[in-house]
Amino acid sequence: MDGSLSKIGDAPKRREDLRFVTGRGRYLDDIAFDNLAHAVVLRSPHAHARIERVDAAAARAAPGVLAILTAAEVAADGLAALRPGAETNTITGEPFLFEPQPLLAGDKVRHVGEAVALIIAATREQALDAAELVAVDYAPLPAVTTSEAARASGAPLVTDNAPGNLCLDWHYGDRAAADAAFAAAAHVVTISLDNHRVVTNPMEPRGIVGTYDAATGRYTAYVSAQSIHVTRDFTARALGVEKEQVRFVAPDVGGGFGAKNFVYPEHALLLWAAKRVGRPVKWIATRGEVFLADHAGRDQRATASLALDAAGKFLALRVASEANLGAYLAGSSASVQTFQYAFLPGTVYAIPAIDLHVRGLFTNTAPIGVLRGPGYAEANNIIERLIDEAARQCGFDRFELRRNNLVPTQAMPMLNAVGNQVDSGAFPETFGRALAAADIAGFAARRAISEGKGRLRGLGLAYHIKGTGGNPSENVDIRFEADGSVSLITGTQHIGQGHETTFPQILADRLGVPNELIKLRQGDTDLIAHGGGHGSSRATYMGGTAIFRAADEIILKGTRIAAEMLEAAEPDIRFADGDFVVAGTDRRVPLLDVAAKAREMGAPLDTYHFWTREWMTFPNGTHVVEVEIDPDTGRVTLERYTAVDDYGVIVNPMVASGQAHGAIAMGTGQALLETAVYDAEGQALAASFMDYAMPRADDLPAFALGFNSTRCTTNPLGVKGCGEAGAIAAFPAIHNAIRDALAPLGGKLFAGPATPARVWQAMRG
Repeated sequence: MDGSLSKIGDAPKRREDLRFVTGRGRYLDDIAFDNLAHAVVLRSPHAHARIERVDAAAARAAPGVLAILTAAEVAADGLAALRPGAETNTITGEPFLFEPQPLLAGDKVRHVGEAVALIIAATREQALDAAELVAVDYAPLPAVTTSEAARASGAPLVTDNAPGNLCLDWHYGDRAAADAAFAAAAHVVTISLDNHRVVTNPMEPRGIVGTYDAATGRYTAYVSAQSIHVTRDFTARALGVEKEQVRFVAPDVGGGFGAKNFVYPEHALLLWAAKRVGRPVKWIATRGEVFLADHAGRDQRATASLALDAAGKFLALRVASEANLGAYLAGSSASVQTFQYAFLPGTVYAIPAIDLHVRGLFTNTAPIGVLRGPGYAEANNIIERLIDEAARQCGFDRFELRRNNLVPTQAMPMLNAVGNQVDSGAFPETFGRALAAADIAGFAARRAISEGKGRLRGLGLAYHIKGTGGNPSENVDIRFEADGSVSLITGTQHIGQGHETTFPQILADRLGVPNELIKLRQGDTDLIAHGGGHGSSRATYMGGTAIFRAADEIILKGTRIAAEMLEAAEPDIRFADGDFVVAGTDRRVPLLDVAAKAREMGAPLDTYHFWTREWMTFPNGTHVVEVEIDPDTGRVTLERYTAVDDYGVIVNPMVASGQAHGAIAMGTGQALLETAVYDAEGQALAASFMDYAMPRADDLPAFALGFNSTRCTTNPLGVKGCGEAGAIAAFPAIHNAIRDALAPLGGKLFAGPATPARVWQAMRG
C-alpha cells in the first residue's frame, strides 16, 4: 500500500481491470450453488395466437423434472402480471393504455419469444428435453409488426385495452406559433426518417439464480441487472410480497446498455420456482433468447419539417412521430416519448416554436425498453438530419447554418421552446473546436485522393445534447472500518464503467484518504436502503453528489472530535489534505485517526446521505466523421472520427474516453450494421449473430477525442454524464457523411443501417 492519492481530474488505471483481464471477474455464471436446479423457458413460436391448450403431463414425467409451471399455476398461486415503471404521461398525467405483461402467457401470446411455460429440472439438459414434451395448441392470429401497420384501419389488436393499438397520442408545444412561423417562412424543408430497431445485445446475457429461505420466507435473486432496487420492488409486487422479503444481488455485470434496466417475467418466475421446488433455480438466457425476448431499442418513425427565414434562421420545428412499443409496455418506454424525446428537441439551436405530435403503438414484436440515449437519440437524429437537408435544398453552407443558429454561450442558462432549461454549455465554441480538430479545411484534398482511388468520400457531423440523471434519487453510506479502510456503499451500480476507480477518486479528493483504502461496495439491496442503479449516465452525477455531500457531513462531525483531540476551539479547526489542522499552527491530526477516536467515543463518523435531484446535467458536443464508399459494392468505410464533447468536470479522463469509445462503437453499429427485422407474420429474421451484424474493431478507425468542458451548475462536482454521447451522435453524423458522399449521384435518404445493399441501391436511385 503506497498511500498514493488520485483525485478528481487524475487518470489512474482502472483498479477493477486486473481481475477482469486475469479471469477473476465474478459474473453470474461464476457463482456456485449447492443442490442447484436449472430452468428453461418455453417460448411462443408465434407472434400472435390464442392458446387453446397447454399439456405438460408428459413433460412432468420426464427424467429429472422437478416442476412444469404454466399460467394455471401462476393464477393458482396468485402472482400478478408485470406493470410498467411509467404508467402516465410525465407532462399531463394522462394514463397510458396498456396490457400488463403476464409472467406466463395464458390465453394469448403477443410476440415470438413470449414465455409460455417454465421447466425446472435437475440439469439443464433434462430441462431442455422436457421442454420439447410440453404440448401447446396455438390458434394463430394476424400480426402487426410496424407502427404504420398497427394504426391502419382494421388492423389486428394487440390488446383490447388499447383501441387502435394506441398507447398514447399526444400533442406538445405551441401549434399556433409553429403554424404562424411556417406560414411566414421563406423555406420549409421536410424529411421522413426511420430510426430503426436494434437489439441491445449486452456482452453477458440476462440471467437469474433464485433462492428461497422457507424459515424466513425470504427470496434472494442473484442477477445480471442494472437497477436492482427498482427491479426488486417490481418483482416483489409480482410475487405479492413486501419488498423487504426480496433481496437482489448483482455481482460483476457484463454490460447492460438499457436492456437490463427493468423487470422481466423471469425475475419473478425464478424466485417463485425456487420456492416451489425447494432449491436454488438457475436460468441464463441464450443469445437467441436475447434476440427474441430482451427489451429492444429505438424503432421510431418520424416526419419532420423545419421552417427557415431567407437568411437561414430557424423559425419553427414540427415533428410527427410514431414509436413502435412492441407487445407490452416495458419500464419507462412510453415516458421516453413524453419526457426524454420531448425534452430537448433541437435545444443547442435557437428554435422559437416547436410543435410535436407523438404517438406510441403496440405491435406483435418484442417490447421496446431503453437503449443508450433513449428519446434524446431520436430527437438529435431528426434535427441533425433535417439541418443537413435544409442546407442542401436551400443552398446554405451546412456548417454556417448550424453556427448561425447555435445558442450563444452568453445566453446560458437558457430555456428552450418547450420550457426546459439547460444550465451550461458553450455550443459555438465546442462546434468550432470540433471542426478545427477534424481539419475541415483539408477535406477537399482527402476527397480528391479518394476519388483517385475510385472511391466516394463524404463528410458529416452532428451536434448532440442529452439530459442525464435517470432515477431522481440516490444515496451513499460511508463507513470507517476498524481496520482503517473506508467502505463506500452506493445505490448506484457499475456494469463495466469503472466506478471502482472513479468513485474512490471523488471521495479521496474530498477527504484526502488514499484511494486504496476506499472500498466500493454495491450491487446488493441489503447493503443500502435505496438505489437508482445505473441508467441515463446518472452514476457520477447522482452517486458523486451524494458522496460529495456525505463528505461535507463527515468533515463537520470530524471537526468536533478533532477540536477535542487538538485541545483547540472548534472554529479554529480547518480541514485540508486529509488532516484537521489548527489554523495558524502546524498542529494537525489525520482524518483516519479522528475516525478511530470517534468510533472509540461511540460517535463514529459513519455517514449516510440521501438526496433527490431537482434538475439534470446536459452533456453535449460535436462529432465529425468522414466515410469512404466503394461505388461498385456500396460498402461504407468509416475513415475518420473526431469528437469534442462537454462533459463538465471530468473525474477520470481515461475512463471518460473509454466510455466515449464504447458509445461511438454502439452508434456506429446502428448507423452501418445493426437492424432488427421482422417479417409480416412477426418472425424475427435476424435472431442470431449469423444474421445480425455487430461492430468489430476493424469497422472503426482511431477516434480523435477532445473535451471542451463547462462546469455544470446543477451539482457541486460540476460533472455531466458521459456514457451516451457517441451512441446519440454517431448515427446522424455517419448518415450525414454518407448523404454527402452520395450527393453527386443524387442519392436520397434511405431507411435502416447503411449496409452495402442499401447504399448500392441509393446510388442508383
